[in-house]
Amino acid sequence: MEKKHQVHNLIILDESGSMESIKTTIIQGFNEIVQTVKGIEKEFIDQEHFISLITFNGIGQKLLHFVDPVQNLNQIDDERYDPTASTPLFDAMGFGLNKLKKHLANETDYNVLVTILTDGEENASKEYSGNEIKKLIEELKLNRWTFTYIGTEHDVEKIALSLSITNTMTFSKNEADMFKMFESEKMARSKYSQNIRFNKETNEDFYKSEETKE
Repeated sequence: MEKKHQVHNLIILDESGSMESIKTTIIQGFNEIVQTVKGIEKEFIDQEHFISLITFNGIGQKLLHFVDPVQNLNQIDDERYDPTASTPLFDAMGFGLNKLKKHLANETDYNVLVTILTDGEENASKEYSGNEIKKLIEELKLNRWTFTYIGTEHDVEKIALSLSITNTMTFSKNEADMFKMFESEKMARSKYSQNIRFNKETNEDFYKSEETKE
């Protein structure tokens, strides 16, 4: 049986206290993303999709999924996602990126799509600095890693650019805008898999390209 091309979907999700007001919508959105990736894997039969999900706050990081085949995934609920405390974004990114990088050290046939979703700026990291994360991202982008930064209530583009991430989307904390954000996110994932199939650039700004079609 021919080995399929691996596509790793790494989601780094803010679980700080300020996310409490949109907790239900975030849970629904993540569960929809899982269903979307399941559909993409069925459409692109040459690809095998995996999901890793890390949530983070000032208490620490939670590894809810790590390189789990998307077809085996169940939904998350309000017991597994419970926002509280501060926003150690850099520590969560350093933890997640390095863990997946180590896992893929001996692999060659793969792509990685990293999605960071947060409603606030870094304010509590102790292990990693912004500059260290930027250097790590720049290194990984040379090896088929694509980064997206989705945020609200802070200067999303400024923070993303400071980390060498150009693929960004901003949303407001209301149900309609978050629905639109998750719809754009799902379309971007499908386009990403199309680009992998046809060996096209995977580091383009998918979200902006979707907006310009409206």
